[in-house]
Amino acid sequence: MPEGSGFGIDNLPYGVVGGRVVVRLGDGVLDLAAVLTPVDPDLGRRVAGPSLDRLLAAGPDTWAAVRDALCTILTEDTAAHRRAVEMARADLEPPTMPFTVADYVDFYSSEQHATNVGRIFRPDAPALPPAWKHLPIGYHGRSGTVAVSGTPVVRPRGVLGPGRYGPSERLDIEAEVGFVVGVPSHRGTPVAAADWRAHVFGVVLVNDWSARDIQAFETRPLGPFLGKSFLTSVSPWVVPLAALEPAFVDPPAQDPRPLEHLLPAGPGLDLTLEVRLNGHVISRPPAAALYWTAAQQLAHLTANGASLRTGDLFASGTVSGDGADQLGSLLELTRGGRDPLRLPDGTTRAYLEDGDTVTISARAGSVALGEVTGTVDGGSPPPAPVPGRGDPPRRAV
Repeated sequence: MPEGSGFGIDNLPYGVVGGRVVVRLGDGVLDLAAVLTPVDPDLGRRVAGPSLDRLLAAGPDTWAAVRDALCTILTEDTAAHRRAVEMARADLEPPTMPFTVADYVDFYSSEQHATNVGRIFRPDAPALPPAWKHLPIGYHGRSGTVAVSGTPVVRPRGVLGPGRYGPSERLDIEAEVGFVVGVPSHRGTPVAAADWRAHVFGVVLVNDWSARDIQAFETRPLGPFLGKSFLTSVSPWVVPLAALEPAFVDPPAQDPRPLEHLLPAGPGLDLTLEVRLNGHVISRPPAAALYWTAAQQLAHLTANGASLRTGDLFASGTVSGDGADQLGSLLELTRGGRDPLRLPDGTTRAYLEDGDTVTISARAGSVALGEVTGTVDGGSPPPAPVPGRGDPPRRAV
């Protein structure tokens, strides 16, 4: 396998290719059912396609057994190595959505991002909302519009202001880290922060595409709705928590002391994300700076008795750091569009234009999380008005 690929035996992220559950190894993939069934038929059944759903629901003991068996095979079985190399050389189908998304929750866990957004949107008010340091603020998204990397980003339409409906003129990105739930919980029984590893299977990268003009108008007084729900893209490879153990670090100090249901805080995750716009690196946000941890997010989203389901996805919210080159959204990078980015090819961007491609990748030491990418499609024009059936639609300006 290529040296430094980020997809060695210490990683082994899970995905789905051609309806088969696979792990990525270098530039190729290994069919899990084909490799594990001869060794352990029960494990082979747990990793049978067409998605990761069965494996996710099986729980931590099975997750560990599958990983241990794979590591043993790949370390001791030279035939398995040869099969992996052969598959790497073969023409592979693109990976598909690896699991069925049950529910989707997006948090707001970066203090730097929340502060930057507050200063842009509310310059005459405190940057952080009053509740921000007392609980992980979040909102419920649309599971039906979570899609795998490579899905076209059709420019959304919405209400841009009083009497204005049309395509978003401020289409943005949000570079995030997502956590995939495997083991469900019972309705009415909160999940303790200390038990988060018993439920969370692994990590994906997330781009929660955002229409800032639609969002700005509709979020007075409620939270994000149509400005967020049109598409959320995820990377095709789910990196198991076991592969990320060396990347767990102490999170930032939290003041005031969190409420009891948010303790212990659990670890932060030392990932360095990289955001590229049309091939140009525009930011490297550090996930280790996130104020609220995955354990706290999971505990809080169940604190009222809400249950978890296999395939639930909860995301960190935009990852931003202290530096000008560590911001995870164009909203921040361009100061609300007032200071457009100048790209190396001489073009400028305040927000995304049709045809733009955004790719987010991340690494934790020698472990790569793959990429989540999307290209903006202007979409088809709205249908022509039918004569005699009301007023024609207003034209966006």
